[in-house]
Amino acid sequence: MRIAVTGGTGKLGRAVVAELRDAGDEVVNIDAAAQRPDLRIDLTDYGQTIEALTAIDDRYDRIDAVVHLAAIPAPGITGNAATFQNNIIATYNVFAAARAAGITNVVWASSETLLGIPFDTPPPYLPLDEDYPARPESRYALAKHLEETMAAQFCRWNPALKMIGLRFSNVMDPADYAEFPSFDADPARRKWNLWGYIDARDGAQAVRRALAYEVPGVEIFIIANADTVMSRSSASLAAAVWPDVEVRRDLGEHETLLSIDKARRLLGYEPRHTWRNHI
Repeated sequence: MRIAVTGGTGKLGRAVVAELRDAGDEVVNIDAAAQRPDLRIDLTDYGQTIEALTAIDDRYDRIDAVVHLAAIPAPGITGNAATFQNNIIATYNVFAAARAAGITNVVWASSETLLGIPFDTPPPYLPLDEDYPARPESRYALAKHLEETMAAQFCRWNPALKMIGLRFSNVMDPADYAEFPSFDADPARRKWNLWGYIDARDGAQAVRRALAYEVPGVEIFIIANADTVMSRSSASLAAAVWPDVEVRRDLGEHETLLSIDKARRLLGYEPRHTWRNHI
């Protein structure tokens, strides 16, 4: 396939581009910060976006699938309104341009923030899964919630359309893992996302598997690594920080509290990396 990846210059984007190219796909990296031979496009401009997803002179004359990762990647990087405006407009433009171009295979980066991060209100149960209604606590998360709602309507308009939202946990590269042992001193330091993370390479695997998923309609998946960022057991972490929260099953020693069961079941996703092999 010829796949347009927006935000292919970022941490997750670089891993996704590499994964797809290794799998034999042709990838067009579309990014406001791109340098040649990638494509510099402002996704908040609908005209530029629809050009990028249809044809660019002698570069290409079609796009078969879209992976939309481009965004201001977290709350607190710029103002609330600027974060919301940039992300929701860029995502609408990508979704609408894909529809206009006849593209029916769309994967985009949703976010773990929809689960209630930073959990100033405790989670209702553990491990958290996709059945828990979205609880955005920031303008960044609010935009992600509206993106998921918007995707459902795009799929209603076109029953042949497949759109998969991947709620990525905190994206990490191997270079980030040296800091992980320091988290053990204070469990509260990383409770804000249930001690979760996603190795960028496993995030890229999830994208590739989502592109290959053939069932039309919208689906949402939590994408995290199989373990936590902590050396302490997951059961002891839950008991120490949220003793009154229901734990719905026996937990493996370091099992993620961001459930990836649905991604395993429907996508065949299985994390291949862990920080424990890098320390």
